[in-house]
Amino acid sequence: LRATTRLRADEAGAWRFGFSGIGRYTLRVDGEVVLDGGFDPADLDMTTAWADPPEEGVTRELADGQEVELVLEYQLMADAPATVCLLGYERPVPDADAQLAAAVAAAEAADVAVVVVGTTERVESEGFDRRSLALPGDQDALVDAVAAANPSTVVVVNAGSPVLMPWRDRVAAVLLAWFGGQEMGNALADVLLGVTEPGGRLPTTWPATEADVPVLETTPTGGRLEYSEGIHIGYRAWLRAGRAPAYPFGHGLGYTTWEYQDLTVTGTTARVRLRNTGTRSGREVVQAYLSRPDSAVERPVRWLAGFALAQAAPGEEVTVEVPLDHRSFAYWSVAD
Repeated sequence: LRATTRLRADEAGAWRFGFSGIGRYTLRVDGEVVLDGGFDPADLDMTTAWADPPEEGVTRELADGQEVELVLEYQLMADAPATVCLLGYERPVPDADAQLAAAVAAAEAADVAVVVVGTTERVESEGFDRRSLALPGDQDALVDAVAAANPSTVVVVNAGSPVLMPWRDRVAAVLLAWFGGQEMGNALADVLLGVTEPGGRLPTTWPATEADVPVLETTPTGGRLEYSEGIHIGYRAWLRAGRAPAYPFGHGLGYTTWEYQDLTVTGTTARVRLRNTGTRSGREVVQAYLSRPDSAVERPVRWLAGFALAQAAPGEEVTVEVPLDHRSFAYWSVAD
């Protein structure tokens, strides 16, 4: 396989070109062979290599507007279980102190500051475990600096799983955007400007510190992983440990407030009456949990049994029905 492209630098500095993948390759920059090597599949864990393929690169100083030709020659592997071949580049590394100073200056001059933080495919992806719950790089320092300069700071978290947010009590709002895809920009603008209400609820528990996580060790020993937590996983593990997370499973706020007024249970249906006590229309996810502390078998402290969506105008009262499936009351038994 032979791929050719031209790159025009839009700023002066040290640009990095490289190959990421499995197999033999040659990379030329303006006709000069700069990399000639590869990665033998026999030497790699293919699961890890597919999710996080090895890479090699070379750095070249380019002037603003300078063009270079990149040519990658790659040898396809007939006997390999998978083929991974990526030709890429990295822009010059910016001056971190200058960027931080520019962010603080912009925040001081703004009515509201929006900071986007998150993870990348190097931190969380398929085929490998995360090494830390902390945001990579100096993102926490960025949020702290911007929040100190502007108390009306909104932090948008662009991540696929929980991250630590030590600054969460020092910012005006936190919006979890997950990995939004190609329309994330438009959706994010609608939510930030109030056109659309953020209506999601957390499907995971977000800790205040990594040490608080009740189930943290997932490294196999001798090829085996003992699931000693049993049925107490996720939010159930937090309840059993009696620890308070930063944000619990099911948490989420919108642009209005709600008052729960009445609850009745008939058979396997819970009816909840609630009122929108805010100044704009909104929706609320009504969640029903079960608990049986006197159970003869092991059960979680509390578990989600059902949920329903309530929508109401300002001041309006609505009643929603939450179905409680009979399986929510059951337990799994190998003996029975």
